Amino acid sequence: MATGDYYDILGIPKNAEEKEIKKSYRTLARKYHPDVCKEPGAEERFKQINEAYSVLSDPQKRAQYDHLGHESYAHASKGSYAGGGGFGGFSADFSGFGDIFDFFGGGFGGPRQTGPRAGADLLMKIQIPLEEAVFGTDREIEVSHSESCTACAGTGSETKKRVSCSRCGGSGQLRQMSQTIFGQFVRMSSCPDCRGIGRVPETRCRECQGSGTIQAQRKVTVHIPAGIDTGMRLRMEGYGEAGDYGAPKGDLFIEVHVRSHDRFSRHGDNLEMVIDISPAQAVAGSAVDVETIGGKQVELIIPAGIQHDTALKIPGEGVRRRGRPGDLLVRVKIRVPKQPSPEIRDLYKKILELEGKKAGEAKKGFFAGFMGKG
Repeated sequence: MATGDYYDILGIPKNAEEKEIKKSYRTLARKYHPDVCKEPGAEERFKQINEAYSVLSDPQKRAQYDHLGHESYAHASKGSYAGGGGFGGFSADFSGFGDIFDFFGGGFGGPRQTGPRAGADLLMKIQIPLEEAVFGTDREIEVSHSESCTACAGTGSETKKRVSCSRCGGSGQLRQMSQTIFGQFVRMSSCPDCRGIGRVPETRCRECQGSGTIQAQRKVTVHIPAGIDTGMRLRMEGYGEAGDYGAPKGDLFIEVHVRSHDRFSRHGDNLEMVIDISPAQAVAGSAVDVETIGGKQVELIIPAGIQHDTALKIPGEGVRRRGRPGDLLVRVKIRVPKQPSPEIRDLYKKILELEGKKAGEAKKGFFAGFMGKG
């Protein structure tokens, strides 16, 4: 994985538009392609360029990268199998390589490409509590996918050798010719015996029946970075389905859904909660203890004369994203007691007298039965 900022790798500003990203990518990819550039480290630089482009050319990935920052985003794509050697490695995005292939003499007008097929990607959806989205966590999940057969090392052959396919002669394709009134047509299709690879197991492996892969269920540790939000996806390179022998594995994408909290709501990097205070606290001012989402007790000073629905800020007790935590907003609701005690009612009447206002008395009559309800 690249260690530098993706924008720096492509040499573009952070507000670069799509055309600028693609132009820089094409220029650098041509320059550092291993078939062209023989400088030391060119292959690694080429991988970094593709890695940066695969993220910045995708609006969703780019937004997630800008939101989480390079370190958190890169760390989120790492993981490990519990008790075993991990996968991982570089995942290149060649979706923008059409004209570069033309530059190297390939192009899409030539014969259909054959060879080992890469493994398919997998998508898993998980739910996490708001606390884990705020602070980040490492979570162990179970993944069911195909892996290279250990008995034959993924070759599909007990001898671990593969030979040329007799049906297609090693080309991986079958040619079918047909004569019509419009002339002779040639139809090319992948060979069903070798699945377009051109080579088949010398002796079929009994463990995997010659496929080279087996189904396995593994426990995987995934890092969930602080600041992640609902709908974001984490990519774990090489944790998808196994590819054909000699081809890379697919990736595992983990889509996150953050459950709602009974006390806190999230607004970007800020958290918000509600507390109730009495009219006396609002008029005279007060101090209340507030428990943050991390369980920390904070004394919050309520200024005298505070108005209903005012939000007071506790700095640094919001979402912990990229080392710059958001704030906790405490929204104040002034609640009038429905059934105050006689002593409290008398005190409020004295306040009315001081304000030069009259205290209302409930009148008996048809509506009397409704006045005290609420």
